[in-house]
Formats: sequence, structure tokens, C-alpha cells
Amino acid sequence: MSRFFIFVQRFVVLALGQVGLLSAAAWAQAGQAGPSVWEQLMPFVFILIIFYFLLIRPQQRRAKNHQIFLEGLRRGDSVLTSGGILGTIEGLTDQYVTLEIAKDVRIRILKNQIASSANSGEDKK
Repeated sequence: MSRFFIFVQRFVVLALGQVGLLSAAAWAQAGQAGPSVWEQLMPFVFILIIFYFLLIRPQQRRAKNHQIFLEGLRRGDSVLTSGGILGTIEGLTDQYVTLEIAKDVRIRILKNQIASSANSGEDKK
């Protein structure tokens, strides 16, 4: 994954350098005229594209996968909350989940606070 970030970093440096060369050539040709609007906006366009692919799109995928996970929860599933509490689902509503964290000890939490399945670490082995 770090190779990808190095590639993106080099791409941005190269792209911004090319824009700088283009604007320098435009200044030399036009005398005192400044760079065109397109040349001025090009670095911002590249930055927005990079932000979309490195930050926004992966976060949307994670949120979508988490929502699918939450919709698939059933009574009896072992889960891990975002606070680090392990428990077994005893009851479900649209908004809340009742977890049994010890014998006869139940807590009610928001459904969105369930981070993952408690068995997900064992499944990867």
C-alpha cells in the first residue's frame, strides 16, 4: 500500500511541476500576461481527484460494508462494540441492540456502535 502512496505522491509532484512549466512558458510567451484560468485550476483539480480516491471513496465503501453487516445481524451472534465490549446479541430493534456480556448481565446499545463480529478474527486464520 505504501508503494501506491509513493506513486501518487510522485504523480502529484510531476503534475504540479508540469503545470509550473506550462505557466512559466506561458509567461515567457505573453510577456507580462499571467497563466490562464485552466493552468491555475489544474493543481486544485488534481488535489480533489486524489482526495476522492484516497479518502472519500474508501470511507464510503467502509460505511456501505458496515451498514450491510449491521443489517445482517441476528440473535445469538457474537459481536464486538466500538467500545471494546464483547457480547452476544439477545435482542434487536431498528435502532438498539441488547447484548448479553456476562451471565444475566445485559446492556442496551445503539446498533451503529457494533464494530464487528467477534468471530471475524478467527475467520481470517
